[in-house]
Amino acid sequence: MTRKVFRGESHHKVDSKGRVSIPASFRRVLEASDPNWRDGDNPELVIVYGDHRKKHLDCYTVEAIEEIDAKIAALPRGSKERKMLQRLFQGQSIPTNVDETGRLVLPAKLRTKIALGAEAFFIAAGDSFQIWNPETYEAEELAATEEYLDEMPDDFDPLEFLDQAGA
Repeated sequence: MTRKVFRGESHHKVDSKGRVSIPASFRRVLEASDPNWRDGDNPELVIVYGDHRKKHLDCYTVEAIEEIDAKIAALPRGSKERKMLQRLFQGQSIPTNVDETGRLVLPAKLRTKIALGAEAFFIAAGDSFQIWNPETYEAEELAATEEYLDEMPDDFDPLEFLDQAGA
């Protein structure tokens, strides 16, 4: 079975209660990646917010977070790496679901962490997606990508990276 991935980017309004619509195509991936989801249910996801260096929220499908949890559990019990990953991905995360109207409720703590105002920027990231303050995304993430590409030769094709990924 081929894993579904998120694709695309979009801007959405955030209301005063922190409710924001999730792109419809993202909701389909959440549904397909939630083993407990049935037609008429609200798909689940996990929002990870712990890494203080990140200025966005990482939103994982159920399948993706279960894969991460399994890899964390495979690390030696009591190791520094396992403790840190448990804190970041299990402790500093919020299991939630999409509501009946296709919206996600972002608690004030998370909105404050990423300085989210009246608009949110969603961008796909494989089996997860990110939520950004649009201005932060453009000033930092998009600018860094453009700067990196500008440093490459004119004939550089980013698909070259895939040759390094192996089979």
